[in-house]
Amino acid sequence: MIKSRFLLLAAIASGMAALAHLGCIVFGASWYRFFGAGEDMAQMAEQGLLYPTLVTTFIACVLAIWSCYALSGAGLLGRLPFLRTGLCLIAAIYLVRGLAVVPMMWLIPDNSLLFWWVSSAICFAIGILYLLGVKQVWSSFGAK
Repeated sequence: MIKSRFLLLAAIASGMAALAHLGCIVFGASWYRFFGAGEDMAQMAEQGLLYPTLVTTFIACVLAIWSCYALSGAGLLGRLPFLRTGLCLIAAIYLVRGLAVVPMMWLIPDNSLLFWWVSSAICFAIGILYLLGVKQVWSSFGAK
């Protein structure tokens, strides 16, 4: 039985984001460009440098773990360690990433304006799903 459809949707969204990152590794520079990773990352991928693969693999792994935490919170996986804290942190990270669009544009100016606004809106929406899901299942977490 699903405890939270919000967390199920959050798991799907995080899982899709992880798969998109893996797609960049498999399909190369054109995918890095399409998803707005910046021209530097695309060129490094074209040159066969390891850096884009390592960074993108790390991000994909984090997103996959976050998807597992959402599935655990939704009751579809066994209870993961620090579930309540983990889900709250994941929600906060997504929400902050979504709201920090202007500072992110300033820190990483290589990405397009469209990338920043679209990716920020997506992150914010996923953060809302995690937040609503945590609210929905909070009482089932108990005193742990």
